[in-house]
Amino acid sequence: MSSSNIEDTMREAILATPDAILNDTDVMRALIAANEKAMGDNIVDLRGIAMERLAARLDCLENTHRSVIAAAYENLAGTNQVHKAVLRMMESISFEDFLESLDVDVADILRVDSIRLVLESVQTDAYTAIEQLNHVLIVAQPGFVEAFMTRPGGPLCPVILRQVQGGDRYIYGESADSIQSEACLCLDFGTGRLPGLLVLGSEDPHQFTPQQGTDLLAFFTGVFERLMRHWLSWAWLPPHVRTHWATGWHRSRRSAGERSTRSQRIAVIWLNSWAFCPLITAVPKAW
Repeated sequence: MSSSNIEDTMREAILATPDAILNDTDVMRALIAANEKAMGDNIVDLRGIAMERLAARLDCLENTHRSVIAAAYENLAGTNQVHKAVLRMMESISFEDFLESLDVDVADILRVDSIRLVLESVQTDAYTAIEQLNHVLIVAQPGFVEAFMTRPGGPLCPVILRQVQGGDRYIYGESADSIQSEACLCLDFGTGRLPGLLVLGSEDPHQFTPQQGTDLLAFFTGVFERLMRHWLSWAWLPPHVRTHWATGWHRSRRSAGERSTRSQRIAVIWLNSWAFCPLITAVPKAW
């Protein structure tokens, strides 16, 4: 039997499970360091140096692998969120319901604290009437969208993610101070129409950052633009056609026991190709 300075019980344990020693990184490094020390200062262990470099590269690859897997799961979760938000917006049966879905359901699905829809208009006297529909809807003067998107002096892009030290009070109102990051989605409503803006605000400073990808939000923007064009195109119908369609639709969707007595609804229409203006019409509605 070879001579040894370790206890018999420890030696037997090592001989019984040698894999435990090989799989322990700290123990292996200690053994290698002891071996190099025993060889003396005049001997360089090239194999040990190569092994250290390979171990460092392996650690780097493992970290990259974990990062890629984490990013893949995050992208999958983000895709599911965007798809659910799109389906919820498509379920809306009126423009009022569409705005309410943005304020409640869509905001919860996307896990943001505030959603604001900004529409440019040359009709300054119509601001109050339009904004009475829902606090999500904000009307601004022409040029506001471009000025807001390029703050603070950045390029104009369809989707901008940025961190802020408090949001714009004109956009967020009283909750502006709590906003720490935002996603700005520029909306194109078609030729001859002023642009719009959809702003997603979050109290988390890391929710939206310039380093993040914008593919999912670009898809969400495209769907939102098409839904808005749908509502704007429907608003071109004559009042009596809108009244007949609205009442017939709601009666078919609601039973007699579920209807309430709201006698009017506000219909917001695109009065001309340049301005978003309100028209208050008495449209009887049965919920």
